[in-house]
Amino acid sequence: MSTNTAPPASFIWLSPFSFIRKRFQSWWQSRLPLTDTTTLTQRNVYILPTRPGFMLATTLLVLLVASINYQLNLGYLLTFLLAGSAVVGMHVCHGTLRGITMHLTPPEPQFVGVNAPLQVTIMSDRKSTRYGIGMSVLEAAHWSWTDVPAQGSATLQVAFRPVRRGLHALPALTAETRFPLGTFRVWTVWRPAAQVLVYPAPESFAPPLPPGEPRSGGAAAIQSQTTGEFDGVRAYRRGDPMKLVVWKKVAKAIASGSDELVSRDTQQAQRYELWLDFAQCGHVDTEHRLSRLCAWVVQADRQAVDYGLRMPGLEIRPGRGEAHKKRCLEALALC
Repeated sequence: MSTNTAPPASFIWLSPFSFIRKRFQSWWQSRLPLTDTTTLTQRNVYILPTRPGFMLATTLLVLLVASINYQLNLGYLLTFLLAGSAVVGMHVCHGTLRGITMHLTPPEPQFVGVNAPLQVTIMSDRKSTRYGIGMSVLEAAHWSWTDVPAQGSATLQVAFRPVRRGLHALPALTAETRFPLGTFRVWTVWRPAAQVLVYPAPESFAPPLPPGEPRSGGAAAIQSQTTGEFDGVRAYRRGDPMKLVVWKKVAKAIASGSDELVSRDTQQAQRYELWLDFAQCGHVDTEHRLSRLCAWVVQADRQAVDYGLRMPGLEIRPGRGEAHKKRCLEALALC
């Protein structure tokens, strides 16, 4: 019989040190102001020795004791030379981060499970270059590094992956440097004020678009084509105006080596409307329904057909285009 020696997750979460650390971090971060532009000063820049820094301090102590014990003048010289270099390195390290201005560009909406890139511009008015400045999402493993030119700016990109739909606050960011010796770590914590809108994840293998609904409401609905396209499009006929050609599908056909062209069927479009209805998604779970609706919105936009969206308490009239697509996806994200 095997025994499991690993502590349960609840024990790890209730560990006194872990609990105190989490509570202190939450309290400390809640005191930080929310802003998309921040300038680092002595009040919000912190410094501590690194592991190599502690090793250097131990080495200097050993050298000092040996020099005193054996009365070595060269030992004194080496000890105080290294100590002076460490002090100068501490001053340079702190000055590398102090005085810079960081600005966050509000992120574009993203789908659940997709990395949301955060673009940060670092500006410096100093007449010398600032080396080795890194930025990351707080408590994340991935870092982005750059050098900021003299009286110039540099751009960094970090990313986080949202796991739920809706409007979310951005996570706290951290910037740090260990230039020039690596014996000291200088860092800051920054809480952006911007938010990111997260759409539902599109269903991976969504069924074809639903059939169009007659505008009059009395005739039976037509069925979708076997390709999953709405009946507002048809094969290209000689003499069709160029404005009726679905150019997105033309580009895809050329890329796949086909010469098949598709035109909009204006007569069908006048008689039928494509509605994406929450009540007709076929799922019991709300998130699955939203995921299917999201996939249908993306699919209808790619086919360049007019489509409307029906949600509980909300109805968006049929339309097309990037603005209409964003409005529908926003409704799915915030419902």
